[in-house]
Amino acid sequence: MSAGDNGEENEQEHYGRIVGGRLRQIRRQKNLSLQEVESISDHEFKASVLGAYERGERSISVPRLHRLARFYRVPVDQLLPGEDGESPEAADRDQGPTKSRIDLAKLDELESPDADMLARYLRMIQVQRQDFNGRVLTIRRDDMRAIACMLGVSEDQASGRLEELGLG
Repeated sequence: MSAGDNGEENEQEHYGRIVGGRLRQIRRQKNLSLQEVESISDHEFKASVLGAYERGERSISVPRLHRLARFYRVPVDQLLPGEDGESPEAADRDQGPTKSRIDLAKLDELESPDADMLARYLRMIQVQRQDFNGRVLTIRRDDMRAIACMLGVSEDQASGRLEELGLG
């Protein structure tokens, strides 16, 4: 094996560890153990294999990575390292006081144009913040301004409208 081959192998191992770390981070945000993922996925993702992916001991294929992203309900690109080779960094979390929290599980149950538009917007926020716990999303002041516009109410009325929808 040439020195170049060894360097490429080390780079692939490093990349595998970063992807594995991202997989572990997302699973933990979902508050799932390896065994729970195996059980909930009807054994599609075996705990031992998923653990090997997370430790970077085993490479994951692109189709399998895509299925796992769907299982976790996150965009597949959030499971991959950024351009600098490191995992994507979370957005700055110190952007002023929060106004509200939105119950994402309840939002998934709503069927209306407002709910669909709000769900798309909140998924975008989750991607930006890399917050995929899937239960509750804290809404910042700037987020609330945009939500108020979507709901056709003033910023002061937005929290009340979210409460009316059962989301606050």
